[in-house]
Amino acid sequence: MISRYCRSEMAKIWADRHKYATWLAVELAVCEQLAKENVIPKKDWLELKKRAGKLLSEEGIDPSRVEYHETRVKHDVIAFTTTVAEKIGPVSRYIHFGLTSSDVVDTALSLQICEAGGILQNDLKALLVTLRKLAQKYRKLPTIGRSHGIFAEPTSFGLKFLGWYSEWLRNSERLDRALENMRIGKLSGAVGVNAHWSPVFESAVLNRLSLKRELVSTQVIPRDRHAELLQCFALLGSSLERIAVELRHLQRSEVAEVREGFSKGQKGSSAMPHKRNPISSENISGCARLLRSYAQAGLENVALWHERDISHSSVERVAIPDSMLLLDYSLHRMKGILEGLFIDGRNVGLNLQRAGETVFSGHILLELVKAGATREDAYSWVQSCAMAAMEKKANFIDLIVVHPEIKSRMSEAKLRSLGSIAFQLRNVPEIYRRVLSDKKRK
Repeated sequence: MISRYCRSEMAKIWADRHKYATWLAVELAVCEQLAKENVIPKKDWLELKKRAGKLLSEEGIDPSRVEYHETRVKHDVIAFTTTVAEKIGPVSRYIHFGLTSSDVVDTALSLQICEAGGILQNDLKALLVTLRKLAQKYRKLPTIGRSHGIFAEPTSFGLKFLGWYSEWLRNSERLDRALENMRIGKLSGAVGVNAHWSPVFESAVLNRLSLKRELVSTQVIPRDRHAELLQCFALLGSSLERIAVELRHLQRSEVAEVREGFSKGQKGSSAMPHKRNPISSENISGCARLLRSYAQAGLENVALWHERDISHSSVERVAIPDSMLLLDYSLHRMKGILEGLFIDGRNVGLNLQRAGETVFSGHILLELVKAGATREDAYSWVQSCAMAAMEKKANFIDLIVVHPEIKSRMSEAKLRSLGSIAFQLRNVPEIYRRVLSDKKRK
């Protein structure tokens, strides 16, 4: 991922130096278990542990040195073990003892994913806090709801945020599940039959790494797990885009109900000094497209040849780090957008006024049906008044109360009571209560 979309904490996890350190952590966990089972002499294990610890604490594994060896051997794990041997000396002969490359690479990848996933979980919690605050702040601000981009019925501005908050509670559960399903390792050898080390040995090592054993592996961990993870990221990206698209629409000049923050010295256009564009929300939409594309790539990786081919490798070297980097960036940026968002209450009110009373047509339709009119007749009467009100710029309720068929079935006082914001939004507090008081969803 280009540095523009990388945040430092996440980027460190996916840097080559950290990757090789994680590979070595897997190798050392195996060696520790081998020492425990007296396969490696205790003296050699202590020497190996000391030298490996010094290597990691002082300088780490030099990626350029691994790259140097890889140009010759054309195999990254052999290049890695060669580099480690140069630094650790003769006791390095126990490194990679009874393992195949994917034992190390797949297990280490799971560790990196879980480590990076912790950052995403924290990002998501922070976004939830922001959404909850905005939902509570604007719960009593009435606004015009829109369907198909057209005025529909009044709603609460806060309900927009509450809906997003509820969605992100679900996303939190999805992310937790996807990461838990990646808390998996394998040390079962070249075709998954535990030819060198037993499943008991394998589980003991993986427990040391806080991972579970893949029940049935091949040379690799089955890629349905990784595909599910990338699909989860794509869904989270789409949820971010749902917020972004709404904010973009509400920032249109003819709507002007919200504005993204605009810092001192910021410029909106190289040609038009007056511009204040919704660039951050647009950025989120673009990032979501990338996340969805990585999900498709992950699905393509599920079907490998026999016990393994490496067609998945090149995809994952890009798709998994990039998707986690991009999602981390997107979550952080969306939180910033929302924290700096200006909601223009005056324009919200003006747009609600522009919608007029026709937006209460549904209430009148239902009451007429209750009063005995057929739905078809009631719809026709209310629609004719609504069309006349919009075409003549007349007051909809005033036309309703004088319509002969309508006034014969309902009093003027009753009709006018139906055309009120308070009546329309009377159940909003209950919606809030159900979402915010659910202990399982806090």
